[in-house]
Amino acid sequence: MDNTELIYLRSLSKQFPTIAAASTEIINLQSILSLPKGTEHFLTDIHGEYEQFNHVMKNGSGAVRRKIDEEFGNTISEHDKRALATLIYYPKEKLEIIQENEEFLDDWYTITLHRLVQMTKRSSSKYTRSKVRKALPKNFAYVIEELITEKEEVEDKQAYYNEIINTIINIGSAPDLIVALCNLIQRMVVDHLHIVGDIYDRGKGPHIIMDTLSKHHSLDIQWGNHDVVWMGAAAGHLACIATVIRMSARYGNLNTLEEGYGINLIPLVTFAIKTYKNADCSVFSIKYSDDYDTRDLDMDTKMHKAIAVLQFKLEGQVIKRHPEFGMDDRLLLDKINLEKGTVTINGIEYEMNDTDFPTLNPDDPYNMTEEEALVMKRLAESFRHSEKLQKHVKFLFAKGGLYKAYNSNLLYHGCVPMDENGNFKEVEIYGKKYSGKALYDILDEYARKGYYSTDKIEKIKGQDILWYIWAGPNSPVFGKDKMTTFERYFINDKSTHVEVKNAYYKLNEREDILNKILNEFGLDENKSHIVNGHVPVELKKGETPIKCGGKLLIIDGGFSKAYQGKTGIAGYTLVANSHGVNLVAHEPFESKEAAIHNETDIINSTIVVETVLNGRLRVADTDIGNEIKESIEQLKKLVAAYRNGILVEKEA
Repeated sequence: MDNTELIYLRSLSKQFPTIAAASTEIINLQSILSLPKGTEHFLTDIHGEYEQFNHVMKNGSGAVRRKIDEEFGNTISEHDKRALATLIYYPKEKLEIIQENEEFLDDWYTITLHRLVQMTKRSSSKYTRSKVRKALPKNFAYVIEELITEKEEVEDKQAYYNEIINTIINIGSAPDLIVALCNLIQRMVVDHLHIVGDIYDRGKGPHIIMDTLSKHHSLDIQWGNHDVVWMGAAAGHLACIATVIRMSARYGNLNTLEEGYGINLIPLVTFAIKTYKNADCSVFSIKYSDDYDTRDLDMDTKMHKAIAVLQFKLEGQVIKRHPEFGMDDRLLLDKINLEKGTVTINGIEYEMNDTDFPTLNPDDPYNMTEEEALVMKRLAESFRHSEKLQKHVKFLFAKGGLYKAYNSNLLYHGCVPMDENGNFKEVEIYGKKYSGKALYDILDEYARKGYYSTDKIEKIKGQDILWYIWAGPNSPVFGKDKMTTFERYFINDKSTHVEVKNAYYKLNEREDILNKILNEFGLDENKSHIVNGHVPVELKKGETPIKCGGKLLIIDGGFSKAYQGKTGIAGYTLVANSHGVNLVAHEPFESKEAAIHNETDIINSTIVVETVLNGRLRVADTDIGNEIKESIEQLKKLVAAYRNGILVEKEA
């Protein structure tokens, strides 16, 4: 035994001071290995659609309803199953309706509590008693543990449990216990959550989604490019701030900034109204939803144009600072001919549909006016001092990264940049070239520096990388040759709007390419999957989310309403449990109110991707299982050290 191992065992002996203590832990850990693997839930490209997101979280992509069917079979009606499912999803709201309309309320409480206890038992059956105990709500921990735990010493068990429930009803605690049980069932149905990018932009509730995620018991996040640009904005990067505001304005979601995050937009409002008072802003229409206040339309349109022009100026400054980014083709303000009303792109002159730019200096087009600079300074201060935004972005850094290898699944939002021949593309980052996993790692490193570094130079470099990750041609989470925002606003010729996807998207149906990627990230090609988001799968055009027999799963199917017209569905989610892997396709979600009052659920269709043969996956088959096995080995060495006299037991 070398000295390093002895030091470790001495440290371990403080936790397990005797052979008996170490042996008990070995038995406990060995038993855990035999339990069924917990359910993993994968979501991506949520894009601020908080109502649909919340419902999918509550129903576990149909997992709750499947548990109801498994538990009750044909012993209760379809109506009762729907009612029970709705109660589990929205217990407080559903209880209010029941209490107003149910004539025999105590009878309803009795039946419902018995059913919820049964559901809690089924949902928690794959976990250790210790894990379940930790998840119990404090106010009802003892009562719930009594109800869901078999009491061998009690002769008349049914009478015992009935008496507990009757007492709960008699003392008026039934509603609170029902809420507690419903929340516990939701908690136990899904063991771990994966968010494969793009929480932000387009929809109006990313801050609500982030609040929900912040309270989740176990999750990881793979950043999407829309998340990263918000992270850059929170760090104070001006081009990222302008981009975030422009996107919010374009989709009629400025309330997300003002009310959700407390961002003060008054400086921009004042500037836009004054500077663009008589300007043509027709190109900058707002894509608003039914609840948008159209009285703000003229003001928001002016703000939209003002911040878009600022974005193009600020992006130009970043590109000129970093020629190695290879984005000179995005320097378009200096290619505008205001007299002719044209812009030259790649040597071709195009007519522009808007040349009314009151702040554009043709001799120095990327320089902000004094007023513009002051507006951006005030906006940056507001972003940096938004307590809620900073909290959410710190959470993204703490729980997230650009990729994740977890239980033989490789998760990333966009792509692994490749050339046409299937080689990992080399990308220069501050004087060195990186490709494959190394590219992901260096971008992740600089992203964190952009927010956290105390070195001013490194912080600025990191913030510019955050912007590059958002829109750079070799960014893994963008994955296209360019972002044609300028062309989409100002040029009617749609050939200029084309954004060419990275070669990865042509090559990802080849198994050898997917194996190459899995090996690059250290995963076994024979039993691993890649889970991918970012590019919506257009089911209407016959596209499929499943590539190479399930080796690659692209689960962006249009969670965002902005994409549902293209995809024909309202998103995919993935569920991996002890029985296998299922892809779930969702129909559009009507509303929370409809779900509660009409007991409607999202219609899901499930595609079986992979089924476990010869039993079920166990904890032993997971990453946590590998950690437990290593702990067992170390504990065995500790026991041997005690028995051989290398270490001395310490009796209590």
